[in-house]
Amino acid sequence: MPADIAKVDKVIVTNLTALKGKYGVPGSQKVQAAVQDLITSDQKRGLVTRLYLLDDATSMKQVEAPQVTKAADPKQNKEAIDAICRALAPDYLMILGAIDVIPHQDLKNPMYSPLDDPDKFAFGDLPYACEAKYSQRPQDFFGPTRVVGRLPDITGAKDPQYLIDLLNFAAKYKNSDVSSYRIYFGISAEIWKNSSLLSVTSIFGNGSDLKTVPPSKDKWPPAFLGRLAHFINCHGAPHDSRFFGQPASGAQDYPVALDAGYLNLKVTEGTVVAAECCYGAQLFDPALNQGKMGIFNTYLGNKSYGVFGSTTIAYGPADSNDAADLICQYFLRSVLRGASLGRAALEARQEFVHRASMSEPDNVKTIAQFNLYADPSLTPIKPAHVIAALPKGISVQAAGDLRVERVERRRDLFGRGIALAKSQPVIAKFTGKVTDPVLSALGKKAAEYGIALGRTLTFDVKKPSVSKLMPLGLIAQEVFPNRVYVIFQSGKAIQKKTVSKRKAPGAGSANGPAVTQIVALIVKEANGTIVSTKKTFSKGFIT
Repeated sequence: MPADIAKVDKVIVTNLTALKGKYGVPGSQKVQAAVQDLITSDQKRGLVTRLYLLDDATSMKQVEAPQVTKAADPKQNKEAIDAICRALAPDYLMILGAIDVIPHQDLKNPMYSPLDDPDKFAFGDLPYACEAKYSQRPQDFFGPTRVVGRLPDITGAKDPQYLIDLLNFAAKYKNSDVSSYRIYFGISAEIWKNSSLLSVTSIFGNGSDLKTVPPSKDKWPPAFLGRLAHFINCHGAPHDSRFFGQPASGAQDYPVALDAGYLNLKVTEGTVVAAECCYGAQLFDPALNQGKMGIFNTYLGNKSYGVFGSTTIAYGPADSNDAADLICQYFLRSVLRGASLGRAALEARQEFVHRASMSEPDNVKTIAQFNLYADPSLTPIKPAHVIAALPKGISVQAAGDLRVERVERRRDLFGRGIALAKSQPVIAKFTGKVTDPVLSALGKKAAEYGIALGRTLTFDVKKPSVSKLMPLGLIAQEVFPNRVYVIFQSGKAIQKKTVSKRKAPGAGSANGPAVTQIVALIVKEANGTIVSTKKTFSKGFIT
């Protein structure tokens, strides 16, 4: 930290040149004024907040950080933000703007297969939360240490009012009792009912309020939709403002489960959302969707405090919990324990890396693709001790003890992140040829799970750094997976007739687009023996 800079609780970063390119000088000045109002509001609740313009040489010189000269360059943005975080160690980092202001990081998708999972990248903000230097390998970012959230405007927008409104919502936010978030709005594709029941029971303690589509319809009663905690396990599609259900039979029928247009003006201020759906957190230009913005932008525009979801194709099983199920659970459970939204996202990432098998490519993609869109300092649930001691707001001085507690938590989370980065196995593509008897065993295993053998991705597994104190029996060759396979279900795109009431741009017929749902088998081998197998499904489809 430069000697003349005091402890900063929260850092806001943005790119002024990019904002001016979208909104002109007058519009960008209005955004900056709204940021200053948020900084003033933060001070009243005990936070020292500073704004840094990544593209401004003077602003960046204050913290000895490199200037971003190419707004769309992920590496430049990563290096600039890393330097700010090293200099200031903020308790909260808020990225201000959509991906045309500050880009997501371009992490390569380990599940990528052009005819199966077409996502070349699992875009996200995970690297901004990590100490590791710029890389396109998600395996390099298993040790998140920073509390990060993005408050996005609308990609491609020309009017700054949406972003100004989000800043104003954050400045005026109020937290609520935990009981307000225990009663939830939960919807699931019917085919994933069992998995979703496990999730909502883990998060909220019961599955009584979970609804499935079908048989439920997308026109949800206001009393149900107006609840403050939303959990969604449905299908999503690229550049679409809707989520979709699917019947338990597995029929290729995807009725609308939630529509951004219907959602508008029906959400209660303070809502927090976790959605497993593919593309739920995709920050697309509404011009790609007949002028309709995405569901997450719609939630935020309706005074939701935070949304947590995936930018690309997400995965999970039908009847158990893994991948997208787990990271969404961990996020909402942390919120319910009283964490800020940013800390909840960090704790979710750390718990996921700790508990999930990071030698499995779908889990590697999961940690890369899930993001928080929110002011990360917002704490939806009232901390009881603060209410009792400081009922009329707090000054920086009065909040000194709270700052100390928060920094203690940050030190603990930092240590956990560093330890996680050192303790995880790392996968790398295997370019050789798989031969018998393993090849035959893979075919038999696929048949057991009803998988018609299609394309297969193969990965070698590198053991993590091992403490000298660890017994060798825990990493012996016969018990440590040395290779992992992804076997995609063979099949062609299915003509879907009821996924949409309108023709999808550039695809399908007047009755709806041609869609493909991804089904894959993840198989682990240890020393020539198949040791574990799981069947996973995409939480959406390719149109």
